[in-house]
Amino acid sequence: MKVRSSIGRLVRRGGGLAGCALLLSSCGTPPPLRAIACQSAMPPDIAISKDGRTASTTLSVLTYNIEGLGWPARSGRATQLREIGERLAAMRASGKGPDVVMFQEMFSGAAKKAVASTGYPAIITGPRRTTRPHESTRDPLPGKAKIKRGELGIHFNGSGLAVASRYAIVHVDRRAYGRRSCAGFDCLANKGIVLARIAIPGVPTPVDLYDTHMNSRNASRAPANRNLEAHERQALEASEFIDRTHDDAFPIVFGGDFNMRHSEERWENFTRYQSLKLVHRVCADPASGCEVRMSWDDDEPWMDTQDLQFFWSGDQVAIRPIRVEAVFDGGPTGPELSDHDGFLVTYELKWPRSASPWPQCR
Repeated sequence: MKVRSSIGRLVRRGGGLAGCALLLSSCGTPPPLRAIACQSAMPPDIAISKDGRTASTTLSVLTYNIEGLGWPARSGRATQLREIGERLAAMRASGKGPDVVMFQEMFSGAAKKAVASTGYPAIITGPRRTTRPHESTRDPLPGKAKIKRGELGIHFNGSGLAVASRYAIVHVDRRAYGRRSCAGFDCLANKGIVLARIAIPGVPTPVDLYDTHMNSRNASRAPANRNLEAHERQALEASEFIDRTHDDAFPIVFGGDFNMRHSEERWENFTRYQSLKLVHRVCADPASGCEVRMSWDDDEPWMDTQDLQFFWSGDQVAIRPIRVEAVFDGGPTGPELSDHDGFLVTYELKWPRSASPWPQCR
C-alpha cells in the first residue's frame, strides 16, 4: 500500500508560507452537506435466524484517504478525484456501493466535488477551518514551534473529514484537536474527529460512526519526539470525545487515517486510551469467521497501514466484521486513485428479534 501522508506537502511544495495562503482558494467550494429523513432511506435486507430468536443485517464501511490536497501542495489531482466520485456513484447505482464512506483529506475544491458526486443522500463534514479547538492540555510540546514548518497557530484548512451514508445521519458532533496537539505541517489543517450517528431502518438502535485523521510522522517535518507527543495528545482527545458523545447502547465503528504505520510507540500510546477492538486483529484470526479478501504480508497486518477501523458492540445490537477488502488498489475494484487504498469492512449487526425498531426510525 502506498502512503505519502499528508499535510507536509502543504508548504513543502508550495514555495513556503505564501504558497500556503493560496490553498484558501478551496474555500470557494462549499462543503458537500446533505440530509435524508430516516423513513426515506431504503431499508436493508434483514435475516431471521433458524430458531427465530435473532435478526441480523450487514453494514459496509469504507475508510478512504482520497489525497485531496489542493495546489500548490498537490497538482494534477482533479481527474483522479473526479473518477473516485464517479466510481463510488456507479457502485451505488449497481447496489454494490459501501453503505458508509469515511473520507479523509477532502481539502481541495475538486475533492469536495468528488465527495458530492458520489450521490450519497446523507453527507456531513468534520471540523472546519474556524472550528474552535478543544484542548486537553496547554503544556508545550517538546522542542520549539517553528514557523518554517507550518506551526503558525492558525489554520489554512479544515479537518478534511467527511462521512457519506445511504442511511439518515440523525446526530453529528465534532471536535478539533487542541492547538498544542499538533506538530509540524499538520498544524496547517484543523485536524480532529467527527461523529455521524446513523439510523438503519429496522435496527433497534443507531450506530455511532467516528472518523479521524491524526498527526503524521515524517511528513510533518517535526522532530520525532515532537510529532510523537502530538499524536499521543490526539489519541487522548479522540478517546475523550468518544467517551463524551457515545451512547453505550449503540454499536460503534471508529475509522480513519491513524498514521501509526510501523510505529510501535504510536500504537502503545494509542492503545493506552482506546480499548475498542481492531478489525485487522480480529480478522487475522482464522477462527474469527471473517473473510479476508486482501493481501496481508505478516502476522500483524495492522502495522503495515495507516488506514484502520475499530469497533465495539452496543447493549442491544452486536457488531462483528465478517469481510475485509481493499478498494481502488489496482485490482478488480478499480485503479489506484490515491496514495492510499480504500479499506472496506463489512460488519454483521445482530440483535434479539423481540427488540423493537428504534422509535425514531420505524
